[in-house]
Amino acid sequence: MSTLPVYRWRLAPDGLATRRQLRSLGLRPGGQDVVAQLERPRRRRGPLVAYLYRIDRARPVRPMTARRAAALAKANAARRWCSSCRRDAGYVIPASLGMCTPCAYPDAPHPA
Repeated sequence: MSTLPVYRWRLAPDGLATRRQLRSLGLRPGGQDVVAQLERPRRRRGPLVAYLYRIDRARPVRPMTARRAAALAKANAARRWCSSCRRDAGYVIPASLGMCTPCAYPDAPHPA
């Protein structure tokens, strides 16, 4: 296994981009392997790492179809339903709680 070239923050060569940069260009990695890595140093912790992909091998983002949009809306709506009281919480329920705030903390006062 070969090692990836590592570039410092803002010093990556032209023609390479992160996933977010590709997305802003309307592209996606398209199955290509990571070609390099970008490191941003931090104090008292390890560096932030971002993987770089070749722009010339990137593919266009797949368009959103009506069926994909409906499936995404259904998945997002499912994240709002409380498993305990079976109601729409009006917000995305935290995965750490697994239920709406009134069900998780029944003794705490809640605004009406």
